[in-house]
Amino acid sequence: MSALAPRAGWRAAVDVLVLVAALAAALVPLAPVYGASAAAPAIAGGLVLGSGVAVLGALRRWSAITVVAGLVLAYLVCGGAFAAPSTTVAGVLPTLGTFSSLVAGAATSWKQMLTLQPPLGAASNFLVVPFLLALAGSATAVALTLRARPAVAAVAAVVPVAVLPLAVLLGSRTTVAPVAGGVALGLAMLGWAAWRSGALRARRVAAVSSMVVLTVAGGLLGGPVVVGDTPRFVLRDELVPPFDPSDYPSPLSAFRKHVKDEDVALFTVRGLPPGARVRLATMDRFDGVVWNVAGDGSAAASGEYRRVGQSIETTARGERARVEVEVHDLTGVWLPTVGQARAVDVDGSAAADVRFNDATGSAVLTSGLRPGLAYTLDVVIPDEPSDEVIGDASAASVVVPTAVAVPDAVAVAAASVARDAGTPVEIARSLQKALAEDGFFSHGLGGDYPSLSGHGADRLTSLLGGDLMVGDGEQYASAMALMARQMGLPSRVVMGFVASQDREEDRAGQPSSEDEEGAEPSDEVTYTGDDVEAWVEIAFEGHGWVAFDPTPPRTQTPHEDSTTSPSDPEPQVVQPPPPVPEPESPPEDDTEQPQAQDPEAAPDARPLWLRVAIVAGAVAVPLLLLALPFLLVVAVKLRRRRRRRTSPDPVASVAGGWDEVLDVAHDLGLATSPLATRRETARTLAGALDDARARSGDRVAAVVRVLAEEADAVVFGPGAPGENVATAYWARVDAALSHLRASVSRRRWWRARVSLASARERRRRARTSPSARPMPRSRPQHGPAAATHESRTRTLVDQEVRIP
Repeated sequence: MSALAPRAGWRAAVDVLVLVAALAAALVPLAPVYGASAAAPAIAGGLVLGSGVAVLGALRRWSAITVVAGLVLAYLVCGGAFAAPSTTVAGVLPTLGTFSSLVAGAATSWKQMLTLQPPLGAASNFLVVPFLLALAGSATAVALTLRARPAVAAVAAVVPVAVLPLAVLLGSRTTVAPVAGGVALGLAMLGWAAWRSGALRARRVAAVSSMVVLTVAGGLLGGPVVVGDTPRFVLRDELVPPFDPSDYPSPLSAFRKHVKDEDVALFTVRGLPPGARVRLATMDRFDGVVWNVAGDGSAAASGEYRRVGQSIETTARGERARVEVEVHDLTGVWLPTVGQARAVDVDGSAAADVRFNDATGSAVLTSGLRPGLAYTLDVVIPDEPSDEVIGDASAASVVVPTAVAVPDAVAVAAASVARDAGTPVEIARSLQKALAEDGFFSHGLGGDYPSLSGHGADRLTSLLGGDLMVGDGEQYASAMALMARQMGLPSRVVMGFVASQDREEDRAGQPSSEDEEGAEPSDEVTYTGDDVEAWVEIAFEGHGWVAFDPTPPRTQTPHEDSTTSPSDPEPQVVQPPPPVPEPESPPEDDTEQPQAQDPEAAPDARPLWLRVAIVAGAVAVPLLLLALPFLLVVAVKLRRRRRRRTSPDPVASVAGGWDEVLDVAHDLGLATSPLATRRETARTLAGALDDARARSGDRVAAVVRVLAEEADAVVFGPGAPGENVATAYWARVDAALSHLRASVSRRRWWRARVSLASARERRRRARTSPSARPMPRSRPQHGPAAATHESRTRTLVDQEVRIP
């Protein structure tokens, strides 16, 4: 920013009001994205804070880096109330979560506002985008108009005009007409810029108005002919949000629906190895109602669904195959896969809609399955290890989402079944056998034993805690996965398709006509709703995910008088009389008027030093962010000083010492002419220190004069000086700077340490006049000339200013 005096008076106030109003109008297209009631406080707060910091910086003549630091401080301290009110105390006071939310929101809220469906409201840190645009835009526009030269100040009108297209792109289609808003804002800013620069003339207003009328009329009449019904371009229509499985119903909830379509051909698979399963979805998040897919990356067991290229990396080992799939009546977004895919090749335009999950081997087609869709999979069918191979391997350390609202019957059944098991695989196998051998199979359809659908907490309670354990793959897979979780085993539920035993036998044992001629047997399998199945996968260290089938055989059906555990007949014996019941004691509390007591807050178990360190770190982070620009300036100046002092050329080192004195003087606000010699500059600095005579001003002036004479003697004198000359010169430079610091106030000295005035002065000197440079020497001089130079230099260096 320019160091010119800021404008003041009513004209400056008009400039500020016009620019702030123009920015408010430019940000109106963001209101439908958040809702007017949520966006208005954020936009108004950003405009007031940004323009306030810019006005204060102009009045106090702050440097650009100080203004930026003020904006950062205003953003962190006041941003919570406007951009993240849910993280503050009483909607105003910021907390540690507020600072974290504001810092993260500056980078992430842009993606969130473009990928979430409006209106977003004031939740989380969504309002960071309009608040930042208002804060930065108003600060830039107001600072330009108040501090720039009159010929440049009118450029501030460009800021609202540039913010409007950005707000339109970030907005939605349901907003004000962008053409009308843009024309109105452009005319207002054009008129203000003309008035601000003094170029407003009546004839120019008439000419510009005529041109605008013709342009608007041509656009309104010719626009529909050119663009037709093309919708307005906004970024949110072009960005494809990441696939979120929580937006879709649980695949396992459709289990009974597939069963009802037992005669409907869902899809056909060609090239499937014998015994391989077809995976539809892998679910590892249980919320008490359904199992679903945690595809947001919060669990290592499910990962994220992402677009894939020509190949997919996998560490699985096993049989490789090339499988072709053709979809018939299967609906939804879940794409049938086999094993671990190495490549997915989808025909047609649907290839761009495929999302693959590396951790589970499942895939989705975001545009939805349709009849006739065909794709090819290059897969690896992992080898299924036996219990002997797994041995005493421990459970794998994978992260799975915590199951919530798990019924008590699950924990009771798991402890009862696996109490005698030893190794993790023995625990898993005991759970699988208990369900598959003691339970009964029924889909609950017409003619079957009654069996309700669903796999939530209520259904599992009736399955495991009832008199008869009846269900199908949906209930048994859900029950075993939760029981395994209770025993500390990472588990997940897989829904897919397994060819019926009869169909497998037909494929393996009944030769076709091609077999009789010596050709390859047909490996085409068409799956129907009768082939749907659910199973459980448990992760073991060193062996990955291993499948377990807890569902009883379909032939294991219950009868009307069946019980889960038929009791053995006991001989008739005389039973002892029942014990006398103990007298009931009245309850201690009055049940008619219960009194609720709030649970006592658990004390913080962390040590005191850790809590102090956390609080200190939370306070230090924003302070460090604010101090970082100043620390960078100090570091650059120290590096510049070290480079000058350690120059291998003594002449350059002495010249650098004088430059160091000039730079410090400029940072203190002592102006010098770029065309003056060193001695003239020394006299100018001595005169500038007249107001500081009480602070050793005379001594500093004398030292500066001596430094100027010594520098001239070394730079322009004959011969090459020795290294001791440069060392002695820099010692005098340090003394001069030490007394210069004593001649000014402490506040002024510290402001000079972080000032950029010296850098700006050097750029100005480089543009106006070349700086004094050491005269080139081709070789050291000898003889009388060298002796004369050595005598002159020694005389000057040996001079000493008596400073107590």
